[in-house]
Amino acid sequence: MSMICPSLPGPLIMRTGTHLRMSSVSGFCHGIHKWCSVINTSQARSFVALAASPRSLSYPTNREPRSVHTSSRLPPAYPGHIPLTPFENGLLAVGSALMSLIDTRRADMVAACGETTAGSTLVKLRDIMLESPEGRRILKEVPRINTQTLDLEKLRSLPENTFGRAYVGWLDACNVTPDSREPCGTILFQVHYIDDPELAYVMQRYRETHDFYHALFGFKVSALPELALKAFEFANLGFPMTALSLGASIRLKSPQRARLWGEFVPWAARCGSHARCLLTVYWEERWEQDLDEMKKEFGVWDPPAGITIPRPSRVDSL
Repeated sequence: MSMICPSLPGPLIMRTGTHLRMSSVSGFCHGIHKWCSVINTSQARSFVALAASPRSLSYPTNREPRSVHTSSRLPPAYPGHIPLTPFENGLLAVGSALMSLIDTRRADMVAACGETTAGSTLVKLRDIMLESPEGRRILKEVPRINTQTLDLEKLRSLPENTFGRAYVGWLDACNVTPDSREPCGTILFQVHYIDDPELAYVMQRYRETHDFYHALFGFKVSALPELALKAFEFANLGFPMTALSLGASIRLKSPQRARLWGEFVPWAARCGSHARCLLTVYWEERWEQDLDEMKKEFGVWDPPAGITIPRPSRVDSL
């Protein structure tokens, strides 16, 4: 039996049967890496859409075609939602995790891995938010974070060491905007594979507030600080994807990898498990709060030196 995906280069043909053999695991990984290097975002979206849509299968000529029943598939629960069967969810979870490790720049695959592996973690986080006054209001008001909802010029006018000023300072220092770190644009940035709309928003909120964590600690956007922050997020929020991301540490240089596991991961484990769940923070209401007071309230402290952006006030005092 074969399934041909016309939207993929080649085309990509997946075959099942005893005639398929792999000479070695390394050969398989090489083939995945070669495919990953040529597939682009739109093709990946087409592949996922095909995986989540009724199949058009080819059959041997001596058998009558049979229809594929799709009545058991759930209808979309919100715009952009792609319902998956448990098998499809598992397949996408494994494939997206593998591709994310092969090419860490594939933010769309990181996003897919996060959604398909979140499972009961989202339920736990939603319940934690419901227990918090701020968290309940977030779930009720469903605020969004982007350049249309934020007044960046107003934030730039705030006093030094306020959270709002630290956030825009971080944006400027890293040359990013609230939109530019979205994986592959607005469409793919939306949640696709989580069936419950409220849980989908919890995932969306996590993605949109991720940069606030960067600003809180002053983390740069390079590989080492990103992995340190992922370790903190795993300890604080529990998303499996954040733990899986640490597998990318094999790409770091040996001294960086040693610092990650010897200094930053232990800091992340202690700080993240001690801190308040950051998904319960209504960040947009705290722009004028002093950054040091905010850290004290949340129960967090600065990471080891070497991966953060110095605060302007500190630079001016040198």
